[in-house]
Amino acid sequence: MTRAEKAVRIQRTLDELFPEVPIPLDHADAYTLLVAVLLSAQCTDERVNQVTPHLFAVASDPQTMARLGSDEIRDIIRPCGLSPAKSKAIQGLSQILVEQHGGAVPQTFEELEALPGVGHKTASVVMSQAFGVPAFPVDTHIHRLAARWSLSNGKSVDKTERDLKKVFPRESWNKLHLQIIYFGRRYCPARGHDLAACPICSWAATKKRIAEEAKRR
Repeated sequence: MTRAEKAVRIQRTLDELFPEVPIPLDHADAYTLLVAVLLSAQCTDERVNQVTPHLFAVASDPQTMARLGSDEIRDIIRPCGLSPAKSKAIQGLSQILVEQHGGAVPQTFEELEALPGVGHKTASVVMSQAFGVPAFPVDTHIHRLAARWSLSNGKSVDKTERDLKKVFPRESWNKLHLQIIYFGRRYCPARGHDLAACPICSWAATKKRIAEEAKRR
């Protein structure tokens, strides 16, 4: 089976399992999504969704957030981890949005990635989920599953993104990356996973990988 043929079958399976894929991070607009995605680094979406209602009750736009001190932001977002760096980034990017973008979230990868604390993955999430621009944000679930399914070699998230973009239709990227995340959480955990019983790994993974994973369990 070629990678292209495998991708078609994977996408068909994901469409059957997850026909609807709500955005995991609660938000009201592009700005609150940007902040939520930044907070999600090394933190679960569930924890972020517990923290952001308090944060956004205090400041839900860049003008208000920019006026807050990073210490006040840090106290609110502390449960998300990495709060010193994240609070400075949120305050800093909010200031830049006000001063350079009229208080609006920019709609290009270049401008987003120039903001404090915003890397390519965060920019990709905002571009795809807030603005509908085709993107393929690669998180740990997607990176792991792409390697398990032999769609990429797992050497880097950048390579995984390039490889997945080659085999899946551009118009499917925004929904598909969420489907893979949901699949990874529900069916395909990092540890103790029975590849032979998985709805996708059972046929998409190589026999060698299935045997290796079975030894680790």
